Amino acid sequence: MSSTGTDQHPPTALIIGASRGLGHAMAAEFLDRGWSAIGTVRDTTSRTPLHDLADRSDGRVSVEHLDINEPDHLAPLHERLAQRRLDLLFVNAGTTSNEQTPIGAVPASDFVQVMITNALSPMRVIEALEDLVTPTGLIGAMSSGQGSITNNTTGGREVYRGSKAALNIFLRSFAARQAETQRAFVLLAPGWIRTDLGGPDAPFTVEESVPLLVDVLLSRLGTPGLAYLDRSGGTVPW
Repeated sequence: MSSTGTDQHPPTALIIGASRGLGHAMAAEFLDRGWSAIGTVRDTTSRTPLHDLADRSDGRVSVEHLDINEPDHLAPLHERLAQRRLDLLFVNAGTTSNEQTPIGAVPASDFVQVMITNALSPMRVIEALEDLVTPTGLIGAMSSGQGSITNNTTGGREVYRGSKAALNIFLRSFAARQAETQRAFVLLAPGWIRTDLGGPDAPFTVEESVPLLVDVLLSRLGTPGLAYLDRSGGTVPW
């Protein structure tokens, strides 16, 4: 296991968007590998699988509230986490709409909602919380192979593709501003996975995918600079 923690203080991962699906499974995977995990949920009124994970984690998983599309939530979260050492910050957020609608016919309100959720809000989170991450830690976000401009030979899902391409360039700019640091930065393209977003026809399950995704993240710890990687650790063309 790669980590930057110590025997007295296991490494800690903050997973933004961990109430269920991939985010919850990633928190569970980090727990299985000896890490502590902090996961965020958007809804404070209902119980989630993350709460169940926290209950059986012997205090190594905690639940925080954050709606990434509410910037006012970030400062209070930062204050609550100010005494925590974060070795990894990973933003798992995504939405989609109008998947088969040509971009010129997409309603402006739908375009704005997807772009804010998939591109602007993840970067707001990273900008707000990055100082909590250790100098040799990792900052990453869930991108998509569909964010690759080079690989877009079929079209379709144009708003979603555009939002992930925007996320890619934003994190690339952020990493460039931190070019002198020892931090690792990762844009992760997980493949088509059977989640609420991926749908029932996706070829990969959450259970088989998440260990691979965590492997990729851990493999980058201690390697400064930005990488855009698929589920096997292969480089995705921009």
